[in-house]
Amino acid sequence: MFEYFPTNYVWNLAVVATLNNGGYIDEVDRACKPVLEASKHGDDAGTEELYAAWVAVADRLIASAQADEAGGRVIGAGDKFYRSSLYVSQSERLQSPKWVGRNAAYQKSNDLLLKHVELSGAPLTQVEIPYGESSLPGYFYAAEPIDGHPAPVIIQWNGLDSTKEMMYYSGFPRELAKRGISTLMVDTPGSGEALRLRGLTARFDTEVWASACVDYLETRDDVDAQQIGLVGWSLGGYYAPRAAAFEKRIKLVVAWGANHNWGEVQVGRRNREGENPVPHYWDHVQWVWGARDIDDFMQIASHVNLNGVVENITVPFLITHGINDRQINVKYAQQSYEQAVNSPDVKLRIFTEDEGGTEHISIDNMPVVGAYIADWIEEVLA
Repeated sequence: MFEYFPTNYVWNLAVVATLNNGGYIDEVDRACKPVLEASKHGDDAGTEELYAAWVAVADRLIASAQADEAGGRVIGAGDKFYRSSLYVSQSERLQSPKWVGRNAAYQKSNDLLLKHVELSGAPLTQVEIPYGESSLPGYFYAAEPIDGHPAPVIIQWNGLDSTKEMMYYSGFPRELAKRGISTLMVDTPGSGEALRLRGLTARFDTEVWASACVDYLETRDDVDAQQIGLVGWSLGGYYAPRAAAFEKRIKLVVAWGANHNWGEVQVGRRNREGENPVPHYWDHVQWVWGARDIDDFMQIASHVNLNGVVENITVPFLITHGINDRQINVKYAQQSYEQAVNSPDVKLRIFTEDEGGTEHISIDNMPVVGAYIADWIEEVLA
């Protein structure tokens, strides 16, 4: 993996994700150079300084985009709004949940992305998915109908610290659309807008979220409700298989990075084993799960595993994993694969050093892995 900050894995994740998702190397360098020294003081220290440096680059882009739009240069303006949204989003992801500016930073990235969508004409719409007494925010990326028929659709879910905006940045919905498949990107409880702006925290029985998403999709006349799949990356590698095991309207499932026993991983992290995905880690996980303290969180996390669960998956199941995943050991991919005994088509794809995609959710080669997953989905649905 490209490591701009030689001693800071967590900050490097933001750099690599940004470059893989359309960031320009010169702009990323301008954002990172002022905080190169700060990166040497650990994951947590200096994150607000990093945000300021990245947003300074974004703000210059925003000013340029506004000038372009005023002059009628809407294509260039749309591209600049996209990159500014990306830079704000990736630097917001690294902040403490206790930082008072966090919600405003998230809203800024969201607004900038929607401005890009407005100017670019991307087939993306905001949607609300009824969920209990609230709703889950999402984006629907529509594929062109084939022969006038409703399109198959993939529900895409986050992990511990990503957002629906990051799903769009990844390009994965566009890969699916090329294959005639729409995408419903959802901020599930514990992630993105659902957590930041609505206070919805995560739960282990994710089939409840899946049922809400499928119920919503069944109301749309542009969706083939008999061809609904589910993809989850990172902690979504637990969320999605768990949901598919019990929500039988899901016709295929993908763990984009296995997460067979996340509770066990937390025990390891308390013993300083492996890498954390975000700074301020223990504050972050308690925020996501609505835990009172670390002991409460560890009790909640003990339920987050797929032992005795993946045996209930009865649809095609793809597991992808990087051989050098420093957050979730590759052994967890093997465990999900070996226990999915009732799937009619279970496939484990390990990405190796020769091809790249060896890190967590293959973030070091994400576009290639995303295209591989899209091809598998297309073949299964066909």
